[in-house]
Amino acid sequence: MSESDSQHDEAQPPITVVLPDGSELEVPADATVEDCAYEIGPGLGRDTVAGKLDGELVAKEAPVYEGARLEIVTDQSEEYLEVLRHSAAHCLAQAVERHFEDVKLAIGPPTEEGFYYDFDDLDVDESDFEALEAEIEAIIDSDYEIERETLSAAEARERLSDEPYKLELLEELTAADERVTFYSQGEWEDLCAGPHVESTGDIGAVKLLEIAGAYWRGDEENPMQTRIYGTAFEDEGDLEAYLERREAAKERDHRKIGNEMDLFSIQDVTGPGLPLYHPPGKTILRELERFVEHVNEDAGYDYVETPHVFKTKLWERSGHYENYAEDMFLFEVGDDEFGLKPMNCPGHAAIFQDHSWSYRDLPIRYAENGKVYRKEQRGELSGLSRVWAFTIDDGHLFVRPDQIEREVEAIMDAIDEVLSTFDLEYEVALATRPEKSVGSDDIWEQAESQLESVLERRNLDYDLEPGDGAFYGPKIDYAFKDAIGRSWDGPTVQLDFNMPQRFDLEYVGEDNQTHEPVMIHRALYGSYERFFMMLIEHYEGNFPLWLAPEQVRILPISDANLGYAHRVKNEFDDFRVEVDQRDSTLERKIRAAHDDRVPYQIIVGDDEADDGTISVRDRFEDQAFDVDIDDFRTHLEAERAEKASEPDFLAD
Repeated sequence: MSESDSQHDEAQPPITVVLPDGSELEVPADATVEDCAYEIGPGLGRDTVAGKLDGELVAKEAPVYEGARLEIVTDQSEEYLEVLRHSAAHCLAQAVERHFEDVKLAIGPPTEEGFYYDFDDLDVDESDFEALEAEIEAIIDSDYEIERETLSAAEARERLSDEPYKLELLEELTAADERVTFYSQGEWEDLCAGPHVESTGDIGAVKLLEIAGAYWRGDEENPMQTRIYGTAFEDEGDLEAYLERREAAKERDHRKIGNEMDLFSIQDVTGPGLPLYHPPGKTILRELERFVEHVNEDAGYDYVETPHVFKTKLWERSGHYENYAEDMFLFEVGDDEFGLKPMNCPGHAAIFQDHSWSYRDLPIRYAENGKVYRKEQRGELSGLSRVWAFTIDDGHLFVRPDQIEREVEAIMDAIDEVLSTFDLEYEVALATRPEKSVGSDDIWEQAESQLESVLERRNLDYDLEPGDGAFYGPKIDYAFKDAIGRSWDGPTVQLDFNMPQRFDLEYVGEDNQTHEPVMIHRALYGSYERFFMMLIEHYEGNFPLWLAPEQVRILPISDANLGYAHRVKNEFDDFRVEVDQRDSTLERKIRAAHDDRVPYQIIVGDDEADDGTISVRDRFEDQAFDVDIDDFRTHLEAERAEKASEPDFLAD
């Protein structure tokens, strides 16, 4: 840096950053995250590993800027594990290059549960994991310092001359002649923005998990690379606990249970990501639909229906064509281009547009269980978790500005009702404007501040997710935890000041002038497919009575008791009841009902037939004898109405 440049920098006025408690910290214009930490206190400065600027995780050497919301990340922070896992990904790549020649490096980010690294020209399988893990352990034991270096584009190109994928990334990073960062450990280095831990010895315990194929940049036109997944923790105890949870998750895999319970299938004849729901699976979906329809009707929603296909003129008007065309299924009919709908909202806007409205009519609330289609990459499709065709329990409201916060609160009350019915604990996040978006700065600031106001008034702890909003507006996202502690994306509430403008939506106000309504998008489940998938794994297929495809199975002890078994069945004609008529022992029938995850079994033999009673057995293998039929039916009616999570007739 020249002396004049130095003098210019010294002359720059200080800047102000905002700390998590809302206080402000004034620092020099060229201050880094680490500098700010030392300003707060020397102990915090020494402990700083990384930082978050407006919610984005950055290296501690990253410069701060005026008005940035700053969080300091230490080894006690929630984000520390992400930093550690990013460093573990580098150890994996270093180990691979030590064991395999001529490997080409792609990318290696942390993930929610671990990390991965993508390689080209790598012939590896899981039998190599033991050797690679031993090499990773040696790298960790060597306690290499992880050093950060800033280079010019020219210097970086020279270092990456044998790495075509890194060079491609470099060209994007240096489009504006920016400098780039490298991280090195021992003999190994990588083009990387960081952040990382101080040394490889900080990483702790690493486990390689599986190998998969992945297209470079997620594009099917690009080469298929080898992706190695792994995970990392600070110590072996945390790693072992994770591996136990992972094994439990395998037992709960919705694809495995879906096959065992005949819930759904995805066949070659239909195409990838297009599930077929079998009668038991559709039974559960219908119960989920009825539940949310009841919630919607109580909240004053009117049900509408829109077609699966629209002319792309609609999507051009809504902004989806501009922002979403790559993810749409498009085709031509004559001179017109059509698209399968990726969202329901433009159709609902078109319905609203078809009427004249007064301020007295608002809010207008539309609901639809609308099937939508999104062209996900084939390599990303997985069971019901990511599909091409899925159904959203969609709702769109058209409200006056003064009604926004009240309606958002009512939606959040409905979400509370839904999630509490399934005993799901949740976390909330406010997702703000993404890079690819429509609408003015003023519109976005207004929308974000109103959602923030609702969250504050409800005294909710919430995370900020910068850049994760929809392209048309900010949103409140819910994530809930299942029975084994995994987090899933779920309901959402989105404000939209842009769609009404694009569709020229209006109402006549109290002043006899026309005004634009505000559009609110909301879903109580998110999508039926993903929520269904989560419930399968959450309950491990042991659905509560109200959802179970088969609620009661009647087991006659012998063929002589079949007649009485069917008479008993007639007493429960308001429930999903089957009689096991197989020529089999009672023990085998009980085992089959248990394996089929039926909540209750009714056992009938000569004694029950003579007394006009039944024996009742639940999925926990508890049993009661001489049960009055009317008493059991009354209990089932109450358990179903309450949507109890577990069979509780024999709970006492």
